[in-house]
Amino acid sequence: MNKVALDIVAISHSVSQSHNYAVILGEVDGSRRLPIVIGGFEAQGIAIAVEKMTPNRPLTHDLFKATLDNFDIAIREVVINDLLDGIFYAQLICDQNGDISVIDSRTSDAIAMAVRFNCPIYTYDFILDQAGVEMEAEKGEDLSTTRTIHKQGISGLSLAELESQLAKAIEMEDYETAAKLRDEISNRKSN
Repeated sequence: MNKVALDIVAISHSVSQSHNYAVILGEVDGSRRLPIVIGGFEAQGIAIAVEKMTPNRPLTHDLFKATLDNFDIAIREVVINDLLDGIFYAQLICDQNGDISVIDSRTSDAIAMAVRFNCPIYTYDFILDQAGVEMEAEKGEDLSTTRTIHKQGISGLSLAELESQLAKAIEMEDYETAAKLRDEISNRKSN
């Protein structure tokens, strides 16, 4: 089986299931996307870490990371390793002083931990073949736009880049990203 590296591209409301969200993972060296439906609390746990926000009190994922750190355990990678009856399965690949352990996890929790440990997320070709969506670039469109915004954060973009990304986000109907970009542009212009 061929392992495929993924990045978090976006977190948005689920089109297929109301009151749920979808985390969209994008193939690092390709154009396929893997949408995974998750709950609101799980989406919040991922989004807070992606945006590098610090809640007043630690979330469960933060507590788990602190516990692993305390026992000198690092998560080296997350692998979305199976898809059965529409349910994704994942594993945390952990390292404690050179001893590797594999821990089964809900996919949403595994992604939340991957963000906190800044470790790679992988899946297999057969999962992308079953559940992935092929994205086609239009007229030189850069498919990494949203991925870059979520991976690096919007604070590192220039005002011109923010305005360009805002236009693209609106065109792609990615209103969550558009709102963040709009707010960042407003903050910069008011300062």
